[in-house]
Amino acid sequence: MPTDVIMPQMGESIFEGTLTKWLKKTGEKVQRDEPLFEISTDKVDAEIPAPATGVLQEIKVQPGATVQVNTVVGVIANDGEAAAPPPPSNAATNSQTAPAAPESAPISSTASPSAPPERKPAAPSSGPAMEVTMPQMGESIFEGTITRWMKKVGEHVNRDEPLFEISTDKVDAEIPAPASGTVTEIRIPAGQTVQVNTVVATIGGEVGAAQRPAAPTPATPAATAGGAVSTEGPPTTTPSAAEGERLRSSPLVRKIAEEHNVDLHQVAGTGTGGRITKEDILAFVEKHPAGAPAAAPAISAPPQVAPAPPSAQPAFSAQMPATPANKSAGIPGTVEPMSVMRKKIAEHMVMSKRTSAHVHGVFEVDMTRVVKLREKMKNVFQEKTGLKLTFTPFFVRAVAHALRIWPIVNSSVEGESIHYKADINIGIAVALDWGLIVPVIKHADGLNFTGLQRAVTDLGERARAKKLKPDDVQGGTFTITNPGIFGAKFGMPIISQPQVAIMGVGAITKKPCVITDKDGNDVIAIRSMMHLSIGYDHRIIDGAIADQFMSVVKSYLENWNEPLI
Repeated sequence: MPTDVIMPQMGESIFEGTLTKWLKKTGEKVQRDEPLFEISTDKVDAEIPAPATGVLQEIKVQPGATVQVNTVVGVIANDGEAAAPPPPSNAATNSQTAPAAPESAPISSTASPSAPPERKPAAPSSGPAMEVTMPQMGESIFEGTITRWMKKVGEHVNRDEPLFEISTDKVDAEIPAPASGTVTEIRIPAGQTVQVNTVVATIGGEVGAAQRPAAPTPATPAATAGGAVSTEGPPTTTPSAAEGERLRSSPLVRKIAEEHNVDLHQVAGTGTGGRITKEDILAFVEKHPAGAPAAAPAISAPPQVAPAPPSAQPAFSAQMPATPANKSAGIPGTVEPMSVMRKKIAEHMVMSKRTSAHVHGVFEVDMTRVVKLREKMKNVFQEKTGLKLTFTPFFVRAVAHALRIWPIVNSSVEGESIHYKADINIGIAVALDWGLIVPVIKHADGLNFTGLQRAVTDLGERARAKKLKPDDVQGGTFTITNPGIFGAKFGMPIISQPQVAIMGVGAITKKPCVITDKDGNDVIAIRSMMHLSIGYDHRIIDGAIADQFMSVVKSYLENWNEPLI
């Protein structure tokens, strides 16, 4: 039987890749695991090995084409097989399909997790059924929550068309259908959390099912900004419900639209089934820089779905304008379950407070030298590096220097032992409208200033676009968080386990200060001042050590003498 060659998923939240080169020609023999073609994504260039031994029978995607993951790009035939076209979409393409779950009746996607399944008449299948499984969105992620079904039992779905949405503690994503056909069974309702590789639905592949209306079912509740499902119950027919069925777009597309105040109904979709792609929304924004006003609802009844979140803001933006009330902060009078990410944050914070003996200290730092240097160099820095110059690399550099001097602050408690970490991996807390995430700058002490700025920019952008990979948020040995971006003078942050310390960065403000000149005279001058706070685990770090560590950070910033380029 021929083997489909598919576009692989090269990381969490990466849903497409560009095929840049075929390393074999049609008719040539290929060995299993031998490099077969090259791909490029926005994060990696890689050679992809052949999934089987045989003859390259067909090349379906030519070099230069960009396709979604799990798209069949070629076919490998067994030796001796006739060069015939592969069977249609019902052939299984997911080599990691889990064993079939126990036989159960299809259930409505709006049923509660504890509700018994309801059987619906399924259209007869024209071929073997394709099982749809919960995908693994990273090697350290073992479960996911289905937040919304985008198709109902009896409806037709095209291969690679979004079928359902999931939420994990690291990512919210739309999952494409692995094959074309009729959705004959939904085994897991919206709102339920299951292990990866669990069979969540079945696609039967009936021919012509798209022309037959699906059996009436309650409207599927839409996911909230954090992936949670509204508890308001199935909404009555409203423009929002209808719009949700017509508009097909990814979370990233909706985020870009929200950032630019674009009504997606005004954007023409060029993807499968009229799906609005990233290229579609970016092209629209380029032609309409100011954004299009949102269309007014056709009826006066308020929608039952929480509004989409505004753009996520990194905790370490150099400057952030004041923003109106957070639209994802909740609707008064409603009750919503926590998202998966929110639950994980809550569990982690409570566990940390229960584990570490938290103590905090606050230091005032004169940032005048750094502020003046940044103002002087920001244009030159951007011209030469292509990067916006922010304050974050200054803090990371100062902390990395201090961690080398005080390695106990870069440690963890393991039973009755102290593990002094060999690497300095600094996490940067990023505030998102749907939660908080801490991507990590690995080997921060080995990067120059430009390298630190590049890492900060890259992690911040990918956090906002939900394109962080699992490795990006693991292995941190110290964390920096910035409540000052919203105007706070300082914060008392909770330690991120298993780390033993965290530093909070307050707002930089100008204020009159008493300073001593070179002749020993005290004078009053306007200085750019800020507060740095440290939260530390008193089980192994004493106040004297924490204070000396912070004194090193303070001195490094106040006497900055390092080139930026």
